[in-house]
Amino acid sequence: MPMYNITLKDGASPDQLSKAKDDAKNQGGEIKHEFTLIKGFTVEFPADRATTLETNEHIHVEQDGAVKTQ
Repeated sequence: MPMYNITLKDGASPDQLSKAKDDAKNQGGEIKHEFTLIKGFTVEFPADRATTLETNEHIHVEQDGAVKTQ
């Protein structure tokens, strides 16, 4: 399953972070990492359901991938 980085938008409350995690788990996702410096987490999520996360107005969804430098 693909991994997605979920970050909450500016001004989002801790309750909204908790709800986003609960929503991800309820839709079949498994949280793999929780960030400490920003409100967010990485979740392994079925590709065909990733769009359900994007319906939450308080979060930004981005597929996880390798980062390279030149």
